[in-house]
Amino acid sequence: MTGSASAGYGRDVRSPFRRRDDRPADRYGTDVLAGDRNRRPKVPVVDAEPGLVVEDADGGFCGAVVGFEADAVVLADRHDKRRLFPLVPGGFLVDGRVVTLRRPARPATPAVRRLTASGSIAVPDSPAKVARASRIWVEGIHDAALVERIWGDDLRVEGVVVEPLSGVDDLVGAVAQFEPGPERRLGVLVDHLVAGSKESRIVAQVTSPYVLVTGHPYVDVWQAVKPAKIGIRAWPEVPKGQPWKEGVCAALGVSDPGALWRRILGSVRDYRDVEAPLLGAVEHLIDFVTAPAD
Repeated sequence: MTGSASAGYGRDVRSPFRRRDDRPADRYGTDVLAGDRNRRPKVPVVDAEPGLVVEDADGGFCGAVVGFEADAVVLADRHDKRRLFPLVPGGFLVDGRVVTLRRPARPATPAVRRLTASGSIAVPDSPAKVARASRIWVEGIHDAALVERIWGDDLRVEGVVVEPLSGVDDLVGAVAQFEPGPERRLGVLVDHLVAGSKESRIVAQVTSPYVLVTGHPYVDVWQAVKPAKIGIRAWPEVPKGQPWKEGVCAALGVSDPGALWRRILGSVRDYRDVEAPLLGAVEHLIDFVTAPAD
């Protein structure tokens, strides 16, 4: 019977819970979490803005962000007790959620617009242009130095050259020799350009449409500098017939006119240090000589 049974049941009678290689089968199937054992939930990164309330994930200290030191954040609790915590990944809780704190990115510093001494917007890293054929003439080296002090940057960008004259007595002849034209304009700055003056009579003889003469009411360009800049209330009155510079130096007790001029020029930093009539006159000349040709 036993033998017959063995013969009658020739099929494979191994347990259905054994693999064909005789290893025990997993009767519950594959572990669905087995492949994710090394996968951790993604921890959000939060900017530690001042005032943000967070909790230290390890010690439970809760406080608001009040600052940073190196790679650590400073938290202050409601009693203003302060503690320092390293900015480690997943080291904090915000509203019960694990987060990684980081220092907020510093906002980009907006570019600061630099102004020239004349008050116009500076053109950064701009080389001087090749000089135009047009020119600006002024009455002397002191006038030229003062114009350079205030408008030098603007003139270099525009390619305008300022040249000093030795007075304006022969202005008509100098203009004719210059031969002004549509692309060769001339601007002239004249001292003491007031009605009835010698200067006004000379200027009236210049009629070219390519020449513009402007001026200021001051006897000398020194007087166009605000007197407070050199520590005086007003420029001294100089009697007619006496050279103006020498009269001013005598009134101020200065023996060397050159020293006084250096003091005057050194006091000028920008357009705010000179009188409005000079500003308007020079700005008008610059606009004229840089205007497009007709």
